Formats: sequence, structure tokens, C-alpha cells
Amino acid sequence: MAGRGGLLMLENFIGGKFLPCSSYLDSYDPSTGEVYCHVPNSGKEEVEAAVEAARAAFPGWSSRSPQERSQVLQRLADLLEQSLEELAQAESKDQGERGKTITLARTMDIPRAVHNFRFFASSILHHTSECTQMDHLGCLHYTVRAPVGIAALISPWNLPLYLLTWKIAPAIAAGNTVIAKPSELTSVTAWMMCRLLEKAGVPPGVVNIVFGTGPRVGEALVSHPEVPLISFTGSQPTAERIMQLSAPHCKKLSLELGGKNPAVIFEDANLAECIPTTVRSSFANQGEICLCTSRIFVQRSIYSEFLKRFVEAARMWKVGIPSDPSADMGALISKAHLEKVRSYIKKARMEGAQILCGEGVDKLNLPPRNQAGYFMLPTVITDVKDESCCMKEEIFGPVTCVVPFDSEEEVIQRANNVKYGLAATVWSGNVGRVHRVAKKLQSGLVWTNCWLIRELNLPFGGMKSSGVGREGAKDSYEFFTEVKTITVKH
Repeated sequence: MAGRGGLLMLENFIGGKFLPCSSYLDSYDPSTGEVYCHVPNSGKEEVEAAVEAARAAFPGWSSRSPQERSQVLQRLADLLEQSLEELAQAESKDQGERGKTITLARTMDIPRAVHNFRFFASSILHHTSECTQMDHLGCLHYTVRAPVGIAALISPWNLPLYLLTWKIAPAIAAGNTVIAKPSELTSVTAWMMCRLLEKAGVPPGVVNIVFGTGPRVGEALVSHPEVPLISFTGSQPTAERIMQLSAPHCKKLSLELGGKNPAVIFEDANLAECIPTTVRSSFANQGEICLCTSRIFVQRSIYSEFLKRFVEAARMWKVGIPSDPSADMGALISKAHLEKVRSYIKKARMEGAQILCGEGVDKLNLPPRNQAGYFMLPTVITDVKDESCCMKEEIFGPVTCVVPFDSEEEVIQRANNVKYGLAATVWSGNVGRVHRVAKKLQSGLVWTNCWLIRELNLPFGGMKSSGVGREGAKDSYEFFTEVKTITVKH
């Protein structure tokens, strides 16, 4: 609906209806710095209404067979696919959301959102339960799984519809009802999806979306006594707050919290494949993907050659407006985030590090309308110590550090010497080394001679401060259900 000044004004989706809010937040277009739309500034009242709607919908939805729920998810996937271009335009431009390139939205974000529903629509049909016999006692034991109830789903701003659907699909496939809170910075595509739910056959109250900030909506949602389950993707400080608020109620938690992901490049790596892939893994989506590479360890014998070719390739990456199909990178999410990322470059300089390309070194060319946008060039840092904040802390921008190493044992120790453990990449032509190093790296995911090839059947998640729990076909099903053991004496 149209809001102040003709701008888009979003509404909460509760109990199958769009409902206005008493106050709104401005949402900015990162490519221009201008207000694009208004997002509900919801609070406890809206969360309470969503809980009531989800509670009322749960008995009917949870009693449907997996086959019936699967059919609904497949219809929703069809409708999303039919709206792919409209959703991609919204995710890119972002209708006040992000500066994601239109190419990335078309080829990754929206297709993956469609696939999420198709994948869990299929996987829900293939789970089996356990059964054992105790003939000497005349007993048969078996397990059943039941949906937990109302699931709180909190998704971040970097991959809005992609990550929101990764949570909604398994939650409702298993028979739960949900209350989702997208980031207040990236709300439009979630709002657009709500318009498709009734058409897909999703009953009122099964999916509720409440927009707003973490301190208002998020805290009210995770502390609500009738919401037993929380799936969150975001920052570690927010996760700590969620754990504090949910602890009195012993809620089930799945937390995916980002990383400081290393790439380990040995001297026998195929640089023709390694360099373009590592540029992509460092700078895709402006480096605003939790799986992006931000520490590159290169064996000393090839360090100079790698660095020269890597910087050349990074300089070839085009920063441009999101609608430009030739742009490799768009704008960062917000002015505050851009300033935070820039602050790391300043700290690196103060520590004596070298900035080989990007911020403060190369000129950023943008159209006049986008001069106030939140753009930044791919930036490569060298001569940086492992103890530097640039090597320890998650920057979440188009910044990567490249450092040399000598031995396999040394690089494993250095790669593991951070509090995070989400993802890593290993580049080597030695199969034995690949397996050895992958096993020793403290990461939930390790890619070897590739990056970001996903198999949704297998677990996704991190070690250490990168999170709690796993997501995937089996793991998501187990998280979104409770198991019960039944013993029958005959």
C-alpha cells in the first residue's frame, strides 16, 4: 500500500490478514541513501496477536498429513517461481532493502527461495521412525515425531528471502505454525511472499510475519512463554541476548552466527581455478555472506604470484548500481555498516598493514544519483598480523586479508586461531592433504577446490562461536519436531 509521500508502506501479516501498525520505520535504498519505504515498528501488542493466530492455527495444520502439507509447499514454490522477476527486482533494488545486484538476485536468492520450499516439500515425505523389539519382555518400542508448536524465525538482512524461506519451509512442513521476523532493513520480499500464502493454500495463522526491530519485536517474541522454539541467523551479541531471554523457558534453539572463514591455498593449487573462485568467495554480495572468505593463507613459495594475480582479479570486479547486469557488487546494507567496514581499513593502516587495492587506493566511479550510496571497492590487505582485529573479527564487507604460511601444521593452527568456526576452503592437488587438513580445521563446513556448492540433505552450521545446532533435511526435521518413545507390551 502507498504511504507517506507515495512511498511503499508495509503491513504486518497476522492470521491471514494484512494489519497496519501504529508507528513505522524509514527503510533506505543503499544505492542512493534515500528513503524507499516504511516498515512497521511493531512491538509486544503485534507479537501477542501473532501468537494468538499461530496458536489457533496449530491444531488444524499439525493434524494434516505430511502429504497434504507437502502439496501446499509445492504450490507456494510454484507461485514464487512465477513471481521470480518481480521478487528479484525487489530484492535487488531492494525496495528500500539492499544494494544486491539484480544478477545475484535472479540467479541465487529467488531461485534458492523456490528450491527451499520444493526441497522440504519433498524431504518431509521420506523421514522414517525407529522400532525395536524386546521379545523376552513381550514389548515393542517405537518412536514418533510431533511438531513442537509455534516457531519463532528470525532472519538477517544479507539474504532476505533466501534465509527466511530456509526457516519457514522446514518449520511448516513439519506441522508447526510460525511467527517470522525479517530484518527491518530488508522486509519487502517477505511482505510480497505473504500475498501468495492464501493462494497457495496456507491456512490463516500458519505463517505470520511481524516487522520491526530486534529490541522491540525480537525480544517480545523470543521471551514469549508460548513460543517454545527459536531459529535465529545473525550476530553473536544478539544470539547471547536470545539465550538469556529464552533460558527461563528452556526453549529449543538453532543459532547460526557467522564466521571468520579461512582459505588455505597450498603451492600445488590450481591457481587458474583458485583465484577467480577466491575472488568470488571474498567479495560476492559485497562480502555480506556469512560464508565469505576473509582470511587467505597462501603457501610462501607461490605467495607473490598469487597476490599479484589476486589483486588484478579483484580490481576487475565491477562495483555498480544494482540494476546494472554487468555489476559484480552493489552497495552495502546501510551507512552505519559502511562506516563500520571502513573503520577496519583505518585500523589496519594504523597497525602498519598494506592496502593493495580498494578502499583509499582506487577510485570508485558511480553515477551522480548514486554518489551518496553505500558503495565500497573490493579491498585486499597484506602485511597484517594474525592478532589484528582484521584477522580476528567478522568485518562482513568486501575486505579480505592475504598472508603467507610455510607448513601444513602451521597453517592449521593459524586458521583455527579465531573464535569462529563456520566455513573454510582448502586448495590443493594432493588428495591426502585435502582430507587431512579438512579433518583438522575447526569448521562446520569445508570446501576443497571449490566454494559454496551446497547439498541441502547434509548438515549446515558452525562450531565454536559460529553457532549452535545444524540445519538440513534430517537436522531441520529433528529440530522442528519433538521425538517420543512409545512402549507397547503385548
